[in-house]
Amino acid sequence: MSMLLALPELRDCRRLFLRDHVLPVRIGVHDFEQQAAQRVVFNVELFVPLAASTPRSDRLAEVVDYDFVRDVIAGCAGGGQVGLQETLCDAIAARLLAHPQVRAVRVATEKPDVYPDCAAVGVEVFHIKQEPVA
Repeated sequence: MSMLLALPELRDCRRLFLRDHVLPVRIGVHDFEQQAAQRVVFNVELFVPLAASTPRSDRLAEVVDYDFVRDVIAGCAGGGQVGLQETLCDAIAARLLAHPQVRAVRVATEKPDVYPDCAAVGVEVFHIKQEPVA
């Protein structure tokens, strides 16, 4: 279970996740990274209030669909050359957080093939939706 659920803003939330989703992405600032797409591993958590994610009729329309998460990742990752993982994570997080049912999001990316002496290099962001000021 995510330690993030200990945050007061997330205590009444359900955590949805997409783990180890791999896509080829044109990403990187080094010359050797700009020659071809490389594998990027995506891990995403969405925090959705229980009131907005507890199905009453066991229908997909009552919850946040995993296809939405996959489509956002594909849209952001498939938009041409990206220099930084930070840029990609921020774009994915912003689009996921724009969903009306999502209260918070955690997005992590890893590039497992950059350096031979480590498993991966990566970045992670976490955002909580700001409540509108009355």
